[in-house]
Amino acid sequence: MKILIVFSDNSANGIEKYTFIKDQVDALVRAGCTIDFFGVQGKGILGYLKNWKALSNKISEFNPQIIHAHYGLCGLLANIQRKIPVVTTYHGSDINNKKVLKFSKIAIFLSKFNIFVSQKSIDIAKPKKNFALIPCGVDTELFKPMNKTECRAKFGFKDDEKLILFSSSFNNQVKNPTLAKEAAALLPNVRLIELKGHSRLQVSELMNACDVVLMTSLTEGSPQFIKEAMAVNCPIVSTDVGDVKQVVENVNNCCITTYDSNDVAEKIKKCIDNNNRTNGREILMQQNLDNKTVAEKIIEIYKKLLVFNSSKSRA
Repeated sequence: MKILIVFSDNSANGIEKYTFIKDQVDALVRAGCTIDFFGVQGKGILGYLKNWKALSNKISEFNPQIIHAHYGLCGLLANIQRKIPVVTTYHGSDINNKKVLKFSKIAIFLSKFNIFVSQKSIDIAKPKKNFALIPCGVDTELFKPMNKTECRAKFGFKDDEKLILFSSSFNNQVKNPTLAKEAAALLPNVRLIELKGHSRLQVSELMNACDVVLMTSLTEGSPQFIKEAMAVNCPIVSTDVGDVKQVVENVNNCCITTYDSNDVAEKIKKCIDNNNRTNGREILMQQNLDNKTVAEKIIEIYKKLLVFNSSKSRA
């Protein structure tokens, strides 16, 4: 099965920037799919539409059976052609942003199938048909429980330090770093660590080294950070954003907080004082959020579209 992945390519890292897409694609390849990529360069609807000629050439060259677009504007671009079935995945920012939502709704209407990573996105977008809720999966072979002391030693952390891992760079304002810093300042002898400039393996090791992970985001879809923390059994404190509340519902030593710094600090302290890892990995697997299972669900969608497209062509 030949699949063309269409994604926004406005950084030097290309597809590597979108680890959640790359991990999913790697799982699809392991399941037998042949994959190629088209990176959209430019911003805004006009910037995206300028890529049409290059995308058209890529389609002719690769001759995919399915185009899988990630994010609404990419879905809209991919649907300019009507021959190859388009599957579009919406990751949250394309639904939560009102200016982008109107274009995402056009992509929803035109796409043969739509995948949403959170129920909140479905509630906002209100698709009528041909859609499913499929959060991005986690690489459970990479993100797994490791020895805490050994992981700390790799980063030069002391055994007795109280470590909080923030969900992103302190420069990412959507992640609300100000609240995280305010909450950490209310606690004695804690260290707030910025998640920036690390390899995927190092992120897993950091989560194993830290006492708790912290997400204070203003908006999210289905954040990988939370699911990856679950996979390593790290305690979680998060605002009620995206699908976090639903995903961690049965995970022990995890807390949902308000946007009040005192509440955030209190929840962090509670998790640290408990001094226990979680059952997050067990719950993650129960929810079928590993990459292998997610890839299998997506391939079933591809197969159904190909059968439908084939029968339509014969008719």
